[in-house]
Amino acid sequence: MLLADLEARLRSAAGRLGPFGGRVRHYREVRSTNDVAAELAELGAPHGTVVMADAQTDGRGRHGHRWFSPAGAGLYVSVLVRTVSAPVLTLAAGVAVADALRTGAGLAVTLEWPNDIMVDVRGRRQKVAGILAEAASVHEQVERVIVGIGVNLRDTAWPAELADRAGSVEGLIGRSVDRVDLLVELLAAFATCCREVESGVLTGLLARWEELAPSSRGATVEWSVGSVRHRGVTEGIDGDGALVVRVGTRCERLFGGDVRHVR
Repeated sequence: MLLADLEARLRSAAGRLGPFGGRVRHYREVRSTNDVAAELAELGAPHGTVVMADAQTDGRGRHGHRWFSPAGAGLYVSVLVRTVSAPVLTLAAGVAVADALRTGAGLAVTLEWPNDIMVDVRGRRQKVAGILAEAASVHEQVERVIVGIGVNLRDTAWPAELADRAGSVEGLIGRSVDRVDLLVELLAAFATCCREVESGVLTGLLARWEELAPSSRGATVEWSVGSVRHRGVTEGIDGDGALVVRVGTRCERLFGGDVRHVR
């Protein structure tokens, strides 16, 4: 199902959206947009297919966490990517979301490793959006990646475990944001970032990620390997999109993982 207004605005922005503007499917409610995109991918849906929902009954975040997705409160989108599978794709999606929120909502968001979109509110960090990339392989080769994006647009009755750290775009900027306009900005930014990943020339994209992520350098972080907890200081990201962390005299390279910033 596709709303008429959405379809018209996607057509008008087609030149900016590349492959991500012509195959957008809109649903009132789904279990998870990533699940729907995966089902469509199994049926042969092409690169650039987009799934958008008004609500998710079982939206997912990283490490099995639930993404709170009530009707009318957010933008819930998944994008099917078949052209690249590099780990840097998650970072590219982060840049796209951050740039879309800065351009489309005027919200000065920052990025936090690896996929959190944050706002600093009087010294307290609030998460306004997140990304979940899920890959599927055939014969040990990555066949496609589904990039799920959740944006908290409006304040709602947050669950107790989220109340202290979740924020909404409209709640922070004090005015309403058109969801379709934001979707167009997001898909346009994602198309640009995806082209950079496809080109293999990542210098500009990675520099932009670091620019948007002040905690990628000089921040103390902790992570676990098995039952062992490690601590180090971030030193940016390398050419493969790994977070470089100095631990004493050596450096560790982290890809994703459960990294906690020590305040």
